[in-house]
Amino acid sequence: MTQPSFLQLADQRHGLSCRAQLMLAAIGAAVVVSASAIPATAQPAFTGGEAGAYHSHFCPALASALKRRNVDLSCRPSNGTADNMGRVANDPRAFGYGQLDVFALKANAYGGRQVFKRVRSDDVRECVFAVTKEKDIRKYGELAVFASQLNFFLPPDTSGSTNTFRYLQEIDPNGLGQAQDVFIAKSTESAIQRALETPGGVAFFVQFPDPNNARFRLVQDLGGHMVPIVDRVILSQTVDGQPIYFAQETQVTNARWLRSGRKVITACTPLVVFTGAEEAIADARARREHGARIDIVQRLRPQELLPRAPLFARLIKRTKQLSSSGVARLTDLSEKARERARPMLERAKQAGTRLYERAKEGAEIMIEKAKPQPAAQ
Repeated sequence: MTQPSFLQLADQRHGLSCRAQLMLAAIGAAVVVSASAIPATAQPAFTGGEAGAYHSHFCPALASALKRRNVDLSCRPSNGTADNMGRVANDPRAFGYGQLDVFALKANAYGGRQVFKRVRSDDVRECVFAVTKEKDIRKYGELAVFASQLNFFLPPDTSGSTNTFRYLQEIDPNGLGQAQDVFIAKSTESAIQRALETPGGVAFFVQFPDPNNARFRLVQDLGGHMVPIVDRVILSQTVDGQPIYFAQETQVTNARWLRSGRKVITACTPLVVFTGAEEAIADARARREHGARIDIVQRLRPQELLPRAPLFARLIKRTKQLSSSGVARLTDLSEKARERARPMLERAKQAGTRLYERAKEGAEIMIEKAKPQPAAQ
């Protein structure tokens, strides 16, 4: 029996009755598509930095799964989620990786969410971390109230971390939206170091919660602590009816002699694989091919999309989502922290003082440190 070609599957998808389409979906995973019917040029999948997890781990897993179905996908490095959205908006047949929160933030800049189609979502999540040395900043509520007094250090401007910070500012205008001193560092590591060397310094970054990651070790070495990013305003955000953030317990340090590894509960956002809407493709044949590719990716088992590296197996094992009762307790604690912090802020404003010393107009501290020192006499 001759197997149906890739394009025949696409034609069938658009022409069959609903009942027949359901039957096709049920047997679709077992169908081997014909390599001769697939366009010679591999479709691009835009990821992120070459050393990042999207490019080096997740996209190769997807490309490998599709290769077994005679579909070619080419992983291309990029500047992250927002850049990927721009590229997909220009070429609807391309695929892109990204954070769901940044996807929600940036969609309108590229014509709205109707321009894109989310193909996969929530196979794995990245988590939001805030780091400081300030002992009175322990919960998000305190961070939100004191935002106008703190010095925030972020990774490069195009990073998902910085876009996450901007999204949190947008949804919490009376909290993080009040931040005045926000500085862009040359890397995530630099943002962490600068924050922990500056009075009132706070670093924000988004990261897969791996305690072996050098960034978590840097926080520990410099004496910083994590601030849980859990608050009612954050966890209530949705896109197309799906939560954008989930409260999860994550491990940020490894166990040591007679000491268990340290865990932090914070907000985590799903990784999404998206592409262009089929309606944006004018050519009928190309539109059907694109629809067939989307179907294949959507039918993949989650295990096929997870990297085989031990890191991600450990990540999933060590990370768990909080129960609804646990979320309610933490959001209440964040709200109480806001209430306790407000009088302290008001007293400082009335006195015309600042709770935390400014970062000397931004980068001047680091500039001074970087200057050549005079030779010893």
